[in-house]
Amino acid sequence: QVQLVESGGGLVQAGGSLTLSCAASGSIFSIYVMGWSRQAPGKQRELVATITTSGGRTSYADSVKGRFTISRDSAKSTVSLQMNSLKPEDTAVYSCYTIDRSAFYSWGQGTQVTVSS
Repeated sequence: QVQLVESGGGLVQAGGSLTLSCAASGSIFSIYVMGWSRQAPGKQRELVATITTSGGRTSYADSVKGRFTISRDSAKSTVSLQMNSLKPEDTAVYSCYTIDRSAFYSWGQGTQVTVSS
């Protein structure tokens, strides 16, 4: 099992930046993909960004492409999400997740990001 703890959420004005971090522990050797998702009130969960642990290949939702950057520190088993040019519609609970080689998902508790206009 993988345990995930996020940090870095908060309140920011539109156009501002925020960095989220997620620390993984437990069976980290089994992780194949690390990523971030978000869920706004009344909306479905959106997968925002992913990065593979082997090769560091990244992918982004169209809604954040060019504004968000996902990165990982394999030595520290952390994944970060740098969010720039934030918009009010980016307001959501952001959760870190991992996928292991058995396609099992692990989720963090989530951290609130609020972007004021």
